[in-house]
Amino acid sequence: MNIYTCNNIYNKVFQHRVYIFREFKKKINKLSQIKLFDKTVKATQIFSGFWFLWPTSVSKNNINAIKEVTLVPSVTEIADKMFETGKYEECYNMLIKYKIQNDVEIKWRVCRALYNMAKESKYNKKMKKELILQAYNVVAEELETNPDNFAVQKWYALILDAKSSNEGIQKKIEQLENVKKHMDLAVTLNPNDASLLHMLGEWCFQISELPWHQRKTADAVFAPLPYSTYEDALEYYLRAEAAQPRFYSINLLRLGCCYLKLKKEDQAKYYLKLAASYPAKSDDDHRANKEAAELLKKFK
Repeated sequence: MNIYTCNNIYNKVFQHRVYIFREFKKKINKLSQIKLFDKTVKATQIFSGFWFLWPTSVSKNNINAIKEVTLVPSVTEIADKMFETGKYEECYNMLIKYKIQNDVEIKWRVCRALYNMAKESKYNKKMKKELILQAYNVVAEELETNPDNFAVQKWYALILDAKSSNEGIQKKIEQLENVKKHMDLAVTLNPNDASLLHMLGEWCFQISELPWHQRKTADAVFAPLPYSTYEDALEYYLRAEAAQPRFYSINLLRLGCCYLKLKKEDQAKYYLKLAASYPAKSDDDHRANKEAAELLKKFK
């Protein structure tokens, strides 16, 4: 094959990539039209274009053929960007089209989207429970086949906690140690994940928040509760902040709360001010803004 022929081939590939990119931009702008659990032909048509993203090489056997590329990297990258901007439902609607591929990277992201959808105020209590149950069924299956996947362990722990909370105080208490076990397994697999470190801090914080009389009642009626301290929680929250500064408004709020509990007002003010002024993109952010502002009033 001479150089002129090669140049023609790669020019065609490049032109194809430009065309696909333009078409993709048009299709991605239509994502907002897809509603939760929508199964229309229109939705299928919109997402079918993802199969042809980013052709990168020419087949050795056929110079006119474009090598097939993997779907997952493109889909997961787009899903992550949607998730980061708080577009949880749109993220779910896209990922669910590819769930049949049985890819763990798709499935744990489906669970992540469902979990965060269940935290949004626009859904009623019944719908929130259904979203969590749907997420649990998916992630529990993945845990059986992918126990060494950090994200599976992490989201199993978080979703198990939410599911047990929906089932009542007894189930919540019974699963506390199990939730912590899967968090610990996840942090062993990835010790620098900020959101996971925050989860461990949250586990310690919520245990520490229980008043003495409630702890005694729970011990007598249900099962012995695990023990933790505000110092334990603070350590995890600080590690989360060190791993990824300002990544989560609630982490900033909790840092302020822990320092308040430990009578360290200067540090408490610093983090509460950060939480109160955090750009609000989600219900959690609005909650952090409000609670931090209320706590700051105590210093005046």
